[in-house]
Amino acid sequence: MTKIWKKKQFWGIIIAIGLLTFCLKDISLTEIETLIKRISYLFFIPSVVCTFLFVFFRGLRWRLMVSQQKEIGVMRAVTLFSAGQILNIIMPALTGQVGRLFLFAKKEGLKKTFVFSTMVVEILFDAISLVIFLLLTSLAFVFPQEYRSLSIVLCCLTAAVLAVLYLTLHFQIQLEELGRNCFRNRWPGLYIGLKKFIRSFTKGIELLRSSQHLLGLLGLSMLSWIFHMFVIYFLFKSFGFELPIASAAAIMIINTVALMIPITPGNAGTFEVAVSTSLVAFSVGRSDAVLFALALHMLDLFPVYLLGSIFLHFEKVSIKDIKVRHEDERILDSLSENGVLLEKEEERV
Repeated sequence: MTKIWKKKQFWGIIIAIGLLTFCLKDISLTEIETLIKRISYLFFIPSVVCTFLFVFFRGLRWRLMVSQQKEIGVMRAVTLFSAGQILNIIMPALTGQVGRLFLFAKKEGLKKTFVFSTMVVEILFDAISLVIFLLLTSLAFVFPQEYRSLSIVLCCLTAAVLAVLYLTLHFQIQLEELGRNCFRNRWPGLYIGLKKFIRSFTKGIELLRSSQHLLGLLGLSMLSWIFHMFVIYFLFKSFGFELPIASAAAIMIINTVALMIPITPGNAGTFEVAVSTSLVAFSVGRSDAVLFALALHMLDLFPVYLLGSIFLHFEKVSIKDIKVRHEDERILDSLSENGVLLEKEEERV
């Protein structure tokens, strides 16, 4: 049995507790009571509605991504997507993405490399959407120097990923030929695995060839992020912050960029630090900023847990089982010692 202090989740929880303690150490119960009395539920309810719409449109976007391989019902796609997000929340670092891959592949009978490619496309369109928001928001006010540097990095990485995906699509045959020349004779198993990965991966990004799919994915991405911006804006109003909607977009962008690589389970602690620090830069008091960050974090998690739990309950999926088994799963199917591909029958979760 692996010792608890050797597990990533243990250290993720320790870091989360430390960051949350740092954020909350100077906040008194009196300040919390005063804030609760001040909250306007007239604006809080629209914020809750928008956070559900944010998750709904992200689920629709994933449904569109896999539609070239399999048609999935709207509610099944949304609840399955939410269940995957639960894995992302409870598993630290990037292990949650592997858990999502495992869940999607098992429950819908999709190739793991195909699911992986949809995750890459998902990240790409999120980045494109945020770059668009960044350009529009920069017209309202100037970002701090450190955030401007991050925005330049984000733009460059987005352009680089988009270029790599298009090159992979247009030079698929040449890539397979390169693999054959380099690996076939010396490492036949590696060659077969690489060839299979390239073919399955390109199926997932094939939709980039279609202008209809491109516009659909970009439209759903923009819609989801617009609703998330309104989650923040209505929460501003609920807390009594007199900040413009451009500030909500700025908080959304800064928070997303700062949390691109999750360190703690559910970004606990890191989320609160990123959001509260950004709000302080907009002249919001530190205590109010921290309490706002906590409220926003809970709002973000609520629809994911509710919708995801519905899927996990009715499909009888064990999160514990996925967490234990995903580490032993391989994206490529098994290969024999002679490099012969062994298709194994996938068992249901």
